[in-house]
Amino acid sequence: MGSAHTPHILVVGGGYVGMYTALRLQRRLRKGEASITVVEPNSYMTYQPFLPEAAAGNLEPRHVVVPLRRVLPGAMVINGTVTGIRHAERTATVRTLEGDELTLGYDIVVVCPGSVARTLPIPGLAEVGIGFKSVAEAIYLRNRVIERLEAAASTRQADARRAALTFVFIGGGYAGIEALAELEDMARDACRFYPEIAPSDLRWVLVEATGRILPEVSPALGLYTVKQLEHRGIDVRLRTRVTSLTGGRVVLDDGAEFDAQTVVWTAGVKANPMLADTDFPLDERGRLRATAFLQIDGARNAWTAGDCAAVPDLTEGEGATTGPSAQHAVRQARRLADNILADLRGRPIEPYAHRYAGSVASLGLHKGVAEIYGVKLRGFPAWFMHRTYHLSRVPTTNRKVRVMADWTLALFFRREIVSLGSFADPRAGFRQVAGPVPAAVDTTAPSTSTPDGSGPPPPDAAPTTAGARTRTGQTG
Repeated sequence: MGSAHTPHILVVGGGYVGMYTALRLQRRLRKGEASITVVEPNSYMTYQPFLPEAAAGNLEPRHVVVPLRRVLPGAMVINGTVTGIRHAERTATVRTLEGDELTLGYDIVVVCPGSVARTLPIPGLAEVGIGFKSVAEAIYLRNRVIERLEAAASTRQADARRAALTFVFIGGGYAGIEALAELEDMARDACRFYPEIAPSDLRWVLVEATGRILPEVSPALGLYTVKQLEHRGIDVRLRTRVTSLTGGRVVLDDGAEFDAQTVVWTAGVKANPMLADTDFPLDERGRLRATAFLQIDGARNAWTAGDCAAVPDLTEGEGATTGPSAQHAVRQARRLADNILADLRGRPIEPYAHRYAGSVASLGLHKGVAEIYGVKLRGFPAWFMHRTYHLSRVPTTNRKVRVMADWTLALFFRREIVSLGSFADPRAGFRQVAGPVPAAVDTTAPSTSTPDGSGPPPPDAAPTTAGARTRTGQTG
C-alpha cells in the first residue's frame, strides 16, 4: 500500500498512544507526505481516568470516550484487531469486526495495542469476576451495585441479603482504589432511597497482596488513603491473597471466607498477548523491547510506546523502564510522533525523557489524594487537582466542554439512582416472548386432519400461532 514517495504509516491500536500519535501526525504532516491507517477494535478511545466517575454517575459514559473517526478525519480507521505482524515483510494481519482477514502493507508501523488485565489462575475468577478497563465494565458495575441494593431491599433471607451487599475489589492500584471509593460513595448516597438498607449494612472489601496501596505515591500518602478508606467502613486487607472465588464464595489466605455477589478484579495489567505473534523482540514480561528514542529495538521504521513497551526511563538510571501510566503514554505519543516526522524529513530524532510529575487520585466526591512534584495534597484540594489535571488532559475541546457541563449540573442535582441492568443483555426480554412455544391442542375446535388423525390440515387452514412464533423465534 505504501510507496517510496508516499509512505504509509500503520498505527496498531487506538488508545492513548495510538490516538495521540495519529492526531499529532495528522496535524503536522504536509499534504501528500504520508498516509495514516489506525486499526482499533473500538470506534473510540477511552479516557480511562474518568471511568470511576462514569461508574459513579458523575459523568455521562459517552463523554469519557473520544470517537476516532471524528478526531482523525485525515486517517483511515479500520475497526478490527491486528492478529500478527511480519515486519520483515512489512505486513500486518487484521481481523475485522465481521471476521474477515485482511493483510495490510505498510512502510512505518507504530505498535501500541495497549494492555489487558493480568489475571491469576484463581478458581471461579472467570465465572464471577469483572474487570475495570472499559466503559462497558464501568456501566455494568454501576448497574450491578444499584441492582444489588434493590435485591437486598426486596429479600427477607439474611444470607442472600449479606451476599448482595458485599462488594469485593482485588488490587490496590489506582484503578481499584478509585473505582472502589467512587462506587462506595455512590452506594452510600443511594441508601437514602432504600429505607430497608443502612450504609452500615454495606460491606466493601479491598484485597491487596502487597503491604501497601497506591504504589505510585509516597508510603505516607498511601497510609493516609488506607486510614481514610477504613474510616468509611471499608475493610482493607493488605498482604492478603484470594485463593478461591468458586460460586461467589470468597476464600482468602488469611482464613476469612464469605459470600459476595460482586467481585471486581483490578490487580494490574500485562502487555497485549498479540505481541507474541510478531517478529519483534520481547522482554521477560512480554513487552516490546524499545530504545529511548521509542523505536523497537533492532527494527527499522518500527516504533512503540505505552503499556506494551519496555521504554527505558532515563531519569531513573540503567535498567529502569517507564511505568504504565496515562501521564507517560500521552507524553511518549508526542515524542513518538515528532520522531517519526523528523525521521521522514531526514532530521535527528530525540530520546524520551520525562521526570514523573506526580499522581492524583479521587476517593469519591470532594475527596482525594495527590502528590505533585513532592507536594502532598489531601481531601478537597487533591480532589480539585485531580479534576483540573484530567480535564486538561482529555482530548478535544468538545469533550472538555461536555465533561465540564456534567460536573456543573452535578452541583445542582443529585446523582440518578437507577439501574439499567438490561443493558447487559437487552434482547433477553424479546427472546423470551419471541422464542418457540409448544403447540396447544384445541379439543373444542373441529378437527382439520384426516379421519385417522394423521393427515395434514387442508390447504386453506390458517397457520397456527405456534408456527408463527417459531418462525419469529428463528430470527430472534
